[in-house]
Amino acid sequence: MLEKLEHVQMSTFELPQAVQDVLAEAEQALVDRPKLAELFRNCFPNTLETTTKLMDDGSTFVITGDIPAMWLRDSVEQLMHYVPLCKEDKQLQRIISGLIRRHMFYLEIDPYANSFNETANDWHWDPADETEMSPWVWERKFELDSLCFTIRLAYHYWKTSGNTDIFDAGFKQGLRTIFQLWRTEQRHMEESPYRFTRRNCPAIDTIRNKGLGMPVNYTGMIWSAFRPSDDACEFHYSIPSNMFAVVSLRQMQEMVRAVYRDEAFCAELAEMEEEIQHGIELYGIYRHPVHGNIYAYETDGFGNYCLVDDAGTPSLLSMPYLGYCDVNNPMYLNTRKFILSTENPYYFEGKAAKGMGSPHTPAGYIWHMGLSMQGLTANNDAEIVDMIHLLETTDADTGYMHEGFHSDDPTIFTRPWFAWSNSLFSQLIYKAIQKGLLTKPSS
Repeated sequence: MLEKLEHVQMSTFELPQAVQDVLAEAEQALVDRPKLAELFRNCFPNTLETTTKLMDDGSTFVITGDIPAMWLRDSVEQLMHYVPLCKEDKQLQRIISGLIRRHMFYLEIDPYANSFNETANDWHWDPADETEMSPWVWERKFELDSLCFTIRLAYHYWKTSGNTDIFDAGFKQGLRTIFQLWRTEQRHMEESPYRFTRRNCPAIDTIRNKGLGMPVNYTGMIWSAFRPSDDACEFHYSIPSNMFAVVSLRQMQEMVRAVYRDEAFCAELAEMEEEIQHGIELYGIYRHPVHGNIYAYETDGFGNYCLVDDAGTPSLLSMPYLGYCDVNNPMYLNTRKFILSTENPYYFEGKAAKGMGSPHTPAGYIWHMGLSMQGLTANNDAEIVDMIHLLETTDADTGYMHEGFHSDDPTIFTRPWFAWSNSLFSQLIYKAIQKGLLTKPSS
């Protein structure tokens, strides 16, 4: 594995005017909150300042931060807080549409891969992985959510900017590639060519059963090898990832109908959407003795469930954020109560903070992304303000968000350069500014 990068300046362009305007707006709105103003000033432009590279072919390459590769999922969420600003800003449109083009390029190389190199340099997280690798592929962990994020970015860019420049024949072929892969992975055990084995590693970094995965029953849902955390699934139907796929299929239908006017393809997409939704409702709901009916995190379709949630997106907590349901949906609220309690094995309470972590980091570590997502999906202003207070007081005076920090001592943390976490924090703060929640100092 390559050595991790130091925190470097990657972009060579001035910040887009729309981004500069938001920074100026925030300076005014946070005049009585100097610490929060500093955090926003650092975090809001961080993706553009440190992880974004405009390529000569018109595409955009976005590294995750401290690893020299581009994750499909991370790259979208690193830029997502800029999408609402792009309607009148041509520079932002160039950056975002360039990332979409980069995604579609990688998709045709390998739709099963989760992260890619800038060039065909044959760099890999683990060169010994037993799977069908490519010189372009950094890591080939199949994560259902990766392809959903590609759709998410394209859809919201289109709806915000009104631009149809990304919708060429190659884009439609990319949608067809995604659909065909998902169709295959609905019957993974019988039809999938995908295998992944990593030797001499923690169990969460490899797939059992000679790389095929543990047996699953047909449910209509789509199989996934790994979680959004890059950790292996326990049971390979990820409920939040399949919920995200339902949202993506709806968005795909809207794009295909409006741009390509292909009703036959729309019908295929609608059929799959219904199959997955039926699978979620039939196999993905667990009757909890305290919280009533809640969504499981994973199932195998044989009646086994994994009852957790993870701070990475997509999570069960993030479903309103991704557009699957409303923040006041009764089943979501039941699930949320479970998630934000110690009955969730990855919810931690300490001397400094309480919130959701991940099996990807040690026990007792809370993720800033979990706190940001809790604020973004809250149905009341008080909870939003509480989450911002926790975020503001747990940065260890670094001026940035991290991956995980110890619930008893925020000066102990992982990944000091994690651009996705900075971006999600920025979304929450700007939402609170727009709602007028941060005009006075916190008590």
